[in-house]
Amino acid sequence: MASGQGLIVCFGEMLIDFVPTVSGVSLADAPGFLKAPGGAPANVAIAVARLGGKAAFVGKLGDDEFGHMLAGILKDNKVSADGVPFDKGARTALAFVTLRADGEREFMFYRNPSADMLFKPEELNLELIRSAKVFHYGSISLIVEPCRAAHLKAMDEAKKAGALLSYDPNLRLPLWPSAEYAKEQIMSIWDKADVIKVSDNELEFLTGSNKIDDASAMSLWHNNLKLLLVTLGEKGCRYYTKVHLPFILLLYFAWSFFIRYDE
Repeated sequence: MASGQGLIVCFGEMLIDFVPTVSGVSLADAPGFLKAPGGAPANVAIAVARLGGKAAFVGKLGDDEFGHMLAGILKDNKVSADGVPFDKGARTALAFVTLRADGEREFMFYRNPSADMLFKPEELNLELIRSAKVFHYGSISLIVEPCRAAHLKAMDEAKKAGALLSYDPNLRLPLWPSAEYAKEQIMSIWDKADVIKVSDNELEFLTGSNKIDDASAMSLWHNNLKLLLVTLGEKGCRYYTKVHLPFILLLYFAWSFFIRYDE
């Protein structure tokens, strides 16, 4: 089991992305697709391991060819899969994704329900979660039960054990029943996080403002927060903090690579 000082545990979804074999086309116009591992929390875990850190992924996969392929990819990248159960009754989630010629991303998800949505609190590897130095998560696992309950329990156990909580909402509106419910659930755990990363589009969504500025960003600040990152695509990112500089530099450099995996 992965444990010990410096372990980063990432909770949430891991899935198969199907990407067109040519760029700049809609899903309907794509001549074919290539499969690739996906899921923002899993991507972060693999990024940590590739950069020499200790990482574990916690999330449920289907007991199928794709699920076992993804578990193998975690292990091949030296990410612990000790927190990954398999569901015999539900498939691993699939997503078709493309970047169209107009610059807009297009998604089509197949998860009705997928295995990750059926993750139960009693299936959590609590020993692994309690050993985390950092516990990282998104919001997709908040959409439905029982995964939402598993998410909340894992987050609570990590916090009680002294972990730093890191939150990347990773908004995917097509997965939510409504935009209003998405905002409600994303904000329901907002004040628990020590570190939060949002994109410029997520900043607009959560604040209701079309301004990407300091005032909009700081409207999302809460008293427990140590670092707020706003990613700006090709323009880089901004960060906000109220703690002492030496500590924030440590946090910033430790987490700066995560922004590469949010789009």
